[in-house]
Amino acid sequence: MAAPSSRAVSTVVAELTAVFAEAGIDSPRVDARVLVAHVLGVEPASLFARGNDPFPAAYLPALTAIRARRLAREPVARIRGYREFFGHEYIIGPATLEPRADSETLVEAALNLRSEFRLERPVRVLDLGTGSGCLLLSILAAWPDAHGVGVDLAPAAIEVANANAARLGLSDRTTFLVSNWCAVLSEKFDLIVSNPPYIAGPDMDGLEPEVLRFDPLLALNGGNDGLDAYRAIVPELAKYMEPGGAALLEVGHNQAATVAALCAAHGLAHKAFHNDLAGIPRVVQVASI
Repeated sequence: MAAPSSRAVSTVVAELTAVFAEAGIDSPRVDARVLVAHVLGVEPASLFARGNDPFPAAYLPALTAIRARRLAREPVARIRGYREFFGHEYIIGPATLEPRADSETLVEAALNLRSEFRLERPVRVLDLGTGSGCLLLSILAAWPDAHGVGVDLAPAAIEVANANAARLGLSDRTTFLVSNWCAVLSEKFDLIVSNPPYIAGPDMDGLEPEVLRFDPLLALNGGNDGLDAYRAIVPELAKYMEPGGAALLEVGHNQAATVAALCAAHGLAHKAFHNDLAGIPRVVQVASI
């Protein structure tokens, strides 16, 4: 790529696009635009108006470093340090899973349950394996009379979740705890949500480098058949669920029926499957009996 200091912004984007495309990176132009905008400290949409502007030489070292990181398959969101999810920007770190659009299915399902909780106190929401806190915080941001607790085994993830709560002005309605699932909990909740690790161990090597190298393995590997986390979580749900409560569990491809059956075996009533944008059952909804 030619020296950006002698090129217009649009040319820099085009040259970076070509480099990414040659490296086999998906969406090379989108990545190039987003990363050039990130280096310049502007929104990607503004690059159209800045296309003929010269790329400042002072930003060359930063662009070179970021280009190398993306060529090493570090995801764009990790380079930027945050990811958009359900209309909000969430800080992410090495201990947190990068939020996926498919997980918005769970948030939507949770918000559709609001009318079912007619309580004289705030609704209590529990997020098991909270990571960045994106599920719990997205729910609370749209549900002003709800309070929540998020737990995660990784202390570094809890730090990120607390930072995200502060950014969204939700610290007064959230508590984040280091815990192995429900180990430190004593209260009951009206709604329990979780996006646990569900990738089968033998499938891990087939993941994209962006996932395998940069997402925490603790948040990905679900054991030999991908169901270890559900076997740990599901038997505890009834114990921590209020009467009339509900749980929403994100699942992987072809896991919905198996997880629903596991829930039924532990005294929970299957209510619904919620499909993601591809029409795949992504969330299992169950209720206390």
